Amino acid sequence: MNTPIKPLNVLALMIGSSVESLKYSFISTDGVDIYQTYKTGVLPLPTLLKTKIRLVMGKNIQDPNDKFLIKTVESDVTAYLKNTLDELLKDLEQKPDLIGLEGPNIALDYKAQYTYQLGKGKQIFEAFHIPVVSHLHNADILNGGKGNPISTTYYNALALKMEKPVLFIHIGGISSLHGIGPLGQMIAFDCGPGNALLNDFMEKHAKLSMDYNGKAAANGTPDIKIVESLMHHHFFEKKPPKSLDRNYFQDKAEHFEGLSIEDGAATITLLIATAIADAAHRFLPVLPCLSFVCGSGAENPTLVHFIKQALKEYHIPLSSLDESLHIDDASACAFLSARRFYQLPITFPSTTGVAAPITGGKIYFGEENDPHR
Repeated sequence: MNTPIKPLNVLALMIGSSVESLKYSFISTDGVDIYQTYKTGVLPLPTLLKTKIRLVMGKNIQDPNDKFLIKTVESDVTAYLKNTLDELLKDLEQKPDLIGLEGPNIALDYKAQYTYQLGKGKQIFEAFHIPVVSHLHNADILNGGKGNPISTTYYNALALKMEKPVLFIHIGGISSLHGIGPLGQMIAFDCGPGNALLNDFMEKHAKLSMDYNGKAAANGTPDIKIVESLMHHHFFEKKPPKSLDRNYFQDKAEHFEGLSIEDGAATITLLIATAIADAAHRFLPVLPCLSFVCGSGAENPTLVHFIKQALKEYHIPLSSLDESLHIDDASACAFLSARRFYQLPITFPSTTGVAAPITGGKIYFGEENDPHR
């Protein structure tokens, strides 16, 4: 049965792998265009929930020693998502047609075809009786893709009226590049560490969940030798498509141990920026005429400044986003959820290395109104 494509009002919630906050977005989209952004926002995650999520980072649900803990934390995450949705729905003037969920991704190992995001979409559907899309990464990784990055179609929609080629630099727990060519060609790949490495350093040494406004890094001096040494890591040499687990660079954290909080933050921030610029220069088929920083990393002015300086070396201009252009992770989740609803592809050989374009995400409907049964 074919479902006519029409705009849907989609409410999406997402918790990124950097485990900083919950982001939400309510937009009108058909998974091809974005017609209206009704409401977006960010909510701080409860401290205890953040601690619990970090306890299960890197663990495997298939390991009997990990399963109980993961299930317990997942129940807490699902309860938090339900409570948040309950509050958000009270304030919306219209009922969503679809809910999109992107829980924290606690593990991604494409070689083992394993990834796991916390959050039970079925329980959310049963609570609100609104169709739910969740677990957007799974189909890609089970079909030979790298599992990330998956949001390139969202950036392609945003770039429709922009001068091209254009580059979107997404910084969450890790950093990824999304390039859109003159004819809408898409290339995407994870390119290096992101907020996770910096946040974990600040948590350990400053008892802060992040480097707020890049203040510590702004007051520090980066250790250039450490950055140059780490840039010899084999990951940076590897050609796309490629993806990263949140904790991929944690074994390199020892390099920052002898530094002050400020110098350590500055060194990690410079590493993030250097890896982004190096990857853009090395792997994009055509250098962009426009580039933008997106994700929570865009809220760190020191990081944005470092990226701008690093890109300048390769003659790549970094632009400021138009305030009328709403770019955020939760809107990307909403857009991808609409694509899943209409069975449109979200990953491609040029973005994740999957053999052919495929859709992704688990979808939960009532038996009587599931158009795909």
